[in-house]
Amino acid sequence: MKLLLRLLAIVVLLSGTGIWLATGAHRGWTQTSVPVKFVDEVTGIEGIRYEPKFLPGYDFLVGICVVSLLLRGAAFLVSGKRPPATIQRGSSPEAVRS
Repeated sequence: MKLLLRLLAIVVLLSGTGIWLATGAHRGWTQTSVPVKFVDEVTGIEGIRYEPKFLPGYDFLVGICVVSLLLRGAAFLVSGKRPPATIQRGSSPEAVRS
């Protein structure tokens, strides 16, 4: 279980960082819409229109790091050793293994 939590922490960190890099590594707050300039065909006036687009920023990256650190910290709380098997009276060692 300890190894699973450590691996999960690494996977979360690498995949979150990969998503942040793949979407443009936006340096700022996360945005859910971006401004796009357009020119009106009739009047020729330039305007700004907002289109929905997800750009994860530094807060997304920090959130991924926090989740990864929490998973890594949870690995310290989990016992790495299994408790020893107890042998009951009258049972053979083969019965305990199965």
